This record gives sequence, structure tokens and C-alpha cells, in this order.
Amino acid sequence: MPLAITTIRIDHATLPEQFDRSRPETVAAALEADLRDHGIKAEASDVISHLKIELPTSQLAAACTLLADQHLI
Repeated sequence: MPLAITTIRIDHATLPEQFDRSRPETVAAALEADLRDHGIKAEASDVISHLKIELPTSQLAAACTLLADQHLI
């Protein structure tokens, strides 16, 4: 059975002040590391106008909780 993947997009302009908007690739790396530290198999990247986070759909609820705690969604 193929793994279902979900993509979360976060616009650079909506990043809270604790994130350095001038270094989106660093923000993506930090988010990916944080998600992985919490057991979420995510891949985050900077895609010109937004951050893209891809993760197994089965881990979407956990990822949303973590991202909401950081005021990202």
C-alpha cells in the first residue's frame, strides 16, 4: 500500500517574529529537525515564497499540534 503524503505550506510573510524571515532555508531546517525530534518523519524546504513541509498523512495531527504551538498554523 502506498504511503499517503500531506504537504503543508507556510508563507514566509506569516512567519512569527521568533523566526528569521531573511533565512528561510535555516527556518526550514530547524522546523524539520524539531518535527523529527518529536517522531514526525517530515521533510521541510524553502520554496521561493513559502516553506514546504511534507510528511506522512498519518502524522498530520501530531505535526499540526506542534506547528500550532509555534504559532505557525
